[in-house]
Amino acid sequence: MATLAGEAKRVKPLEADGYEKFLAIAAIALLVTVLVALGRGYAHWGAVPAMVWAHLATILPALALTPVMLLRRRGDRPHRLLGRIWVAAMLLTALVSFGVRLSNHGGLSFIHLISAYVLVAAPLLWWSARSHQVARHRTAVRGMVTGALLIAGFFTFPFGRMLGSWLFG
Repeated sequence: MATLAGEAKRVKPLEADGYEKFLAIAAIALLVTVLVALGRGYAHWGAVPAMVWAHLATILPALALTPVMLLRRRGDRPHRLLGRIWVAAMLLTALVSFGVRLSNHGGLSFIHLISAYVLVAAPLLWWSARSHQVARHRTAVRGMVTGALLIAGFFTFPFGRMLGSWLFG
């Protein structure tokens, strides 16, 4: 498509693209699935260690904010505030994940590599936004949502894990 001299096609780089819309829908689906699993496991809540509740208390806000952050207007004051909350929730979730495993007298697992990644990537993600490196920030957000939320979230259900047992049991 040709354009006239001095007339450029305006691209809106801050709008959600197809992949971000997919991530938002996947985050909503995962959030609903976790909430259904929690509801189905109500009878067992008393046996859940405090560290697991802390982990859930930090990841649920991050999971709920993800579609909001991906689909709403970006770069404004509410986006920055919600972004700080999201990054803090992700950092706390990663930190607490180490305590969850250790409080259950187990060792660290492969999933803790994702927690270590979050401890490094979340501050960098925040810094890229703060320094107006939009492309880097967008890539970092996509990576963290894909890996640390959705892939890690998927692995909370198989292999006899608590939420999976409650959901499918």
